[in-house]
Amino acid sequence: MTGTPTRASLEGFFTTKTDRALLDRFDPRQAPTHVAVIMDGNGRWAAKRTLPRLFGHRAGAKAVRESIAACLELGIRYLTIYSFSSENWRRSDDEVSDLMSLFVEVLEAEMVNLMDKRVRVMLIGSEAGVPETTLRAFRRAEEKTAGNDRLTLVVALNYGGRLEITDAVRHIAREVAQGAQDPRTITEETVAQHLYTSTLPDPDLVIRTSGEMRISNFLLWQIAYSELWVTSTLWPDFKRGDLLKAVVDYQGRTRRFGGRS
Repeated sequence: MTGTPTRASLEGFFTTKTDRALLDRFDPRQAPTHVAVIMDGNGRWAAKRTLPRLFGHRAGAKAVRESIAACLELGIRYLTIYSFSSENWRRSDDEVSDLMSLFVEVLEAEMVNLMDKRVRVMLIGSEAGVPETTLRAFRRAEEKTAGNDRLTLVVALNYGGRLEITDAVRHIAREVAQGAQDPRTITEETVAQHLYTSTLPDPDLVIRTSGEMRISNFLLWQIAYSELWVTSTLWPDFKRGDLLKAVVDYQGRTRRFGGRS
């Protein structure tokens, strides 16, 4: 584990004039613990360049790498990325196949860096329909990085918030039917313990790229009191300075969790 980032280390990473100005407003002691990202805009990025959509997804993978590095510098402990939703199966067979292969390729290419930076990989979502080669790649990554303690990278694959809550309800109902759970004692904590994210803190900050103003079925339970930050930047163009800007904006807010000011 590492301590609070220093100004010197931050300036060595955030080098532009704009980023340096943001650092003047960044409090390393108040960095969010958990940042979640709805990565949107890969297809539009490719279309603007008259490129196949796969080129946008490849560029998006580089933005993930950039965000991981920024989280490490800022002292953020959890980064959850919405990589493939349970609705994305509606896309063309070729695009889905390319994406599933890209997951394997990126995991294998990044493993040395993940280990060097002490990044733990965690997969959430339903395994139904996901190619076995893709699942095996994630299982290998989870196993190999299990001892890493600097940043947990949570990959939401074949994930949907409603599906997650439905699965949790099914599990609780099964426990009630088996006599292992008294329905009178079910609380919000009971539900949370049956979610895919049961071992994780709720996100403090949710970032959405491409300017769309919606949640898109992402972490519906967990983001009840998360701060939202939306940028018009397409995901492949999302840089380290964009993440810093989101965090600085987050630090300027007062989180009330339903209470009065």
